[in-house]
Amino acid sequence: MHLDELSAGERQLWNSFAQGGAVNVRDAPESAEPAVRAEVIGALLLGAGTDPAPGDRPALCLTGARITGRLDLQFAEIPVPVVLDECRFDEVPLLRGARIRELALTGCALPGLAADTAQIDGRLVLSRCHLTGPLVLTRAQIHSDLDLRDTVITVPGAEAISAVRLIAGGDVLCTNLAVRGTFRCSGAAISGEFDLEGASLRNPDGHALDAYHVQITEDFTFHPGFSAEGQIILSGATVAAAIGFCGARLNNAGDVALEAIDVNVAHNFDLGHGLRVDGGIKLDGSSIGTQLSFRDATLTNPGGTALSLRLAQARETDLRTQQPIAGTVDASNAHLGTLYDTPGTWPADLRLAETTYDALAIPLSAAERLHWLRRSTDAYLPQPYEQLAAAYRRLGHEDEARTVLLAKQRHRRVMLPLHTRVWGYIQDATVGYGYRPLRAALWLTTLLACGALFFRAHPPAPLEPEKAPPFNAVVYTLDLLVPITAFGQDVAFAPRSTGQWLAYALTAAGWILATTVAAGISRAINRQ
Repeated sequence: MHLDELSAGERQLWNSFAQGGAVNVRDAPESAEPAVRAEVIGALLLGAGTDPAPGDRPALCLTGARITGRLDLQFAEIPVPVVLDECRFDEVPLLRGARIRELALTGCALPGLAADTAQIDGRLVLSRCHLTGPLVLTRAQIHSDLDLRDTVITVPGAEAISAVRLIAGGDVLCTNLAVRGTFRCSGAAISGEFDLEGASLRNPDGHALDAYHVQITEDFTFHPGFSAEGQIILSGATVAAAIGFCGARLNNAGDVALEAIDVNVAHNFDLGHGLRVDGGIKLDGSSIGTQLSFRDATLTNPGGTALSLRLAQARETDLRTQQPIAGTVDASNAHLGTLYDTPGTWPADLRLAETTYDALAIPLSAAERLHWLRRSTDAYLPQPYEQLAAAYRRLGHEDEARTVLLAKQRHRRVMLPLHTRVWGYIQDATVGYGYRPLRAALWLTTLLACGALFFRAHPPAPLEPEKAPPFNAVVYTLDLLVPITAFGQDVAFAPRSTGQWLAYALTAAGWILATTVAAGISRAINRQ
């Protein structure tokens, strides 16, 4: 390249390169938007300029230029920082496989940027830029921060950002980033935080963000002001700090808005405090180190699953949403730790099959909690009742635990054949399936009093007057009620007419009481 072929702006850039001087070509008198050829920039970066003197710090610093032609630095070694401010590229810069000291583009307009497998020793800055084509960072390695703050990338219906298996040695800063198309960073490893505060991702009927299996050593934040249209995928992610969606807005109505299956979060997974979701949330199999919170969130997916927590685990779970969740909440096989909830926001359809929890933070009576269990549309399942009873026992509320277990037997009875249901009703009426043992004593006392009063007024005739003991109405009635002969009164006297039928009834009632009490004792022993 001959120096006499350079324009005034290009010559100024050429002369300033060795000392790293900043060049603003807008100051050049030749045009409103001075052009700088990409081949001139490429030649400088590849060593065609003046050799630096001792103590010089070469850098390419350019402001306000229209860069014509294609900047092709593929697989090149760029040992100097490149700083471009408010420049406009006519063609997509090619940095595939390049190794660059540092690259900073601020306020620039580009038709895209191809930097897959590139290595950036310092930062990669693309802030306040506008890209009308894809940003490709697949398998790129950035030793410091990736800065995409306030940038707009518009590639509707396609991958706007492709950063599969990106390695970032610092933070990924996406504050106020606006993307039309898919932001794909699956398999990325970030040694800092991933900040999407205020970002706007739009890809209706597709993936707005695909962060499958990302690894983040600090926070993964989407709040406040984050919004997404399309599906967010965080499945398989590992986050060494917390994930936060407070104040975010997710919209993928009629489908899954947030898929976070098998996510591992060391601290909190915060999906509350103003979060609004139109669509479902799937957290199946995820493990949360401290709290999983939906406090003051609004979740809406009518006719579908609004929240799936199947096999999820958390030390604490807060389900006190802003309003009742519209749609099914499925917590089957989940371990919720300490559960915070309130009757005012219980979902209409709640699945608790094999769900466990250590404690219920909000004290409610067993009658209220049974309304909670009955919100499930599943068939009879014993475990939810047993889990609730165990929670009351840990609090020392044995009466409440028995109320829950009695409700379990009544629910089970509905599923039984007719003859078994009849026997169930008898057990319920007499001893409450063993959970109301005082009922047996009450029945015994009532029957004993009725029989004693009748036989005192109508004493039966002795079978052998000379051998019969003195008649005692109370003892005689007790002998009839007890299945074994204890006092000899029932075999010494023979009632007639009404008294005979009453004796039969008392004997049958005694056998029923004895059988139901034995069944209740057996059930209580098995429960222990």
